[in-house]
Amino acid sequence: MTDYDLQDRKFWLANENEIKEGRTTDMYFVNTKEVLQKNNVDADVVMEVYARELPYPQNWGVLTGVYEAAKLLQALPVDVWSFEEGGVFVADSSTVIYEPLMVIAGKYGTFAEYETPLLGLLSSSTSVSTRAARFRVAAGEKLLFSFGTRRVHPALAPMVERACYLAGFDGVSNVLGAELLHLKASGTMPHALIQVVGNQESAWKMYDKTIASDSPRVALVDTFWDEKTEAVAAFEVLGSDLWGVRLDTPASRRGDFRKIIEEVRWELDIRGGEKVKLIASGRLDEESVGKLKDIADGFGVGTAVAYPPVIDLSAKIVEVQRGAKREFRAKRGGLGGRKAVYRSSVGFQDTVVLEGADAPPRTKEMLTPLLKNGKIVRKYEGVEAIRSRVLRDLHLLPKHPPSISW
Repeated sequence: MTDYDLQDRKFWLANENEIKEGRTTDMYFVNTKEVLQKNNVDADVVMEVYARELPYPQNWGVLTGVYEAAKLLQALPVDVWSFEEGGVFVADSSTVIYEPLMVIAGKYGTFAEYETPLLGLLSSSTSVSTRAARFRVAAGEKLLFSFGTRRVHPALAPMVERACYLAGFDGVSNVLGAELLHLKASGTMPHALIQVVGNQESAWKMYDKTIASDSPRVALVDTFWDEKTEAVAAFEVLGSDLWGVRLDTPASRRGDFRKIIEEVRWELDIRGGEKVKLIASGRLDEESVGKLKDIADGFGVGTAVAYPPVIDLSAKIVEVQRGAKREFRAKRGGLGGRKAVYRSSVGFQDTVVLEGADAPPRTKEMLTPLLKNGKIVRKYEGVEAIRSRVLRDLHLLPKHPPSISW
């Protein structure tokens, strides 16, 4: 062991207590807190968390991580309002207006150091759930499985799986992630099993004999031979017990992936394997899923959802209050004043107004209480209920394009 090795932990990660204590903050927040307190100049502020733009042509995202944010800020002397967990939000860089997704009110020095972990919790999860939701829209009603946690730090695996599942994925492969979601992990066999056994047929037979009967029999069919040959062989070995075949062809050997899938479908169908499902995986994106959904029955998505483009959330002060004096105070390029967001009763047409202004007719308020003086006041909503609401909203999106105005 060297002086550079970790002494108090095995891995380079913060534990829950360190996060809750604010130790994962940036140094300039520590400096700020010290200056405010030692000079007795702390003040009540209103801070808004928002996204000005998104890394996609479409202007919507799916907010997740709200409950973790609530637990982070719990017991601090702050009031917090937010969109609901799994809520669809709008961000449009073509307009000056933005909608706050979370509003925090309290003395700045009491919560300043939590900005770093707060944005980390929200941005990480929201980035995954937004990309996963885009896959859900692209796939229509076809099956979607999250296969990507090998691309992230293992400490983040449960977060990735939760965000994917909330956004409408049908299953997740990570064992702990599934366990925390009260799901059965999805997955059958890797190429490694077939390589170690030595041939496909023996590996498929051993799997069928060994693994519990309630696990679907899905054969990986691109290890040694071409896909249609292995798919036919798998059907001959397992017969009607074969639930599906997975094609995980690497880009270097893929050629026209659609034609490969169509060949497999044809060869199975003419042999009586019409019910065998075709699951595609390997470097898929929304466009490829959209193009294949009419021929494939499902998709395993990995890196694209586990390591997505970042939803760049910011947290900025918009009001400062000393005594009875309330000042609208935003940094350059920002918009002063605490804002309220109202959404049309049908669809995703959002209007942003100054808090306290009249609500537009036939709208609902999107920012609802989350914490009151550090106490969580919002009832926890179960995973399945959140997921159902997200799926409902994603179904409505094409019919009601999101917009934001003021």
